[in-house]
Amino acid sequence: MTIFIDTLPSPIGTLALAADDIGLRQIRFEQERHAVRLDGDCLRAPERFVDVRAQLLAYFAGELTEFDLPLNPQGTSFQLRVWQALRDIDYGRTESYGELARRIGDVRATRAVGAANGRNPLPIVVPCHRVIGSDGSLTGFGGGIERKRFLLELEGGRRQAGLFGS
Repeated sequence: MTIFIDTLPSPIGTLALAADDIGLRQIRFEQERHAVRLDGDCLRAPERFVDVRAQLLAYFAGELTEFDLPLNPQGTSFQLRVWQALRDIDYGRTESYGELARRIGDVRATRAVGAANGRNPLPIVVPCHRVIGSDGSLTGFGGGIERKRFLLELEGGRRQAGLFGS
């Protein structure tokens, strides 16, 4: 299988993009907590990312609140369920890990939801940055807390005590 790759400069650093014939598979930060391997031969193909680039740039400009891209994340069935649920968190809103676990139907799965959230291969587009601690604190993010803070501030997310140092 051929994996198409490219990069995109952004306000939070250069993003590495990867897609296959089905859709976008990964968005990676320059430095992140979990290293990810791509299965297949990689081919640099900027022409495959025209829509991805346009939508990400519009998002960073504050002009786009919902992505409309073909996606093909790779994960377990549980991870895929969590990642789908992340897409239901509206722009400018946040949700706790516990709330997300309840929404997917397993209140006891808070830690598993956190682990799946941390392995999200499509940050920004699948908005794992919108998941926060139950006390409103910013908690783990593969791209780092400063990037998470930037994304939440860009979206004007729900202000909670201590969330943005206010």
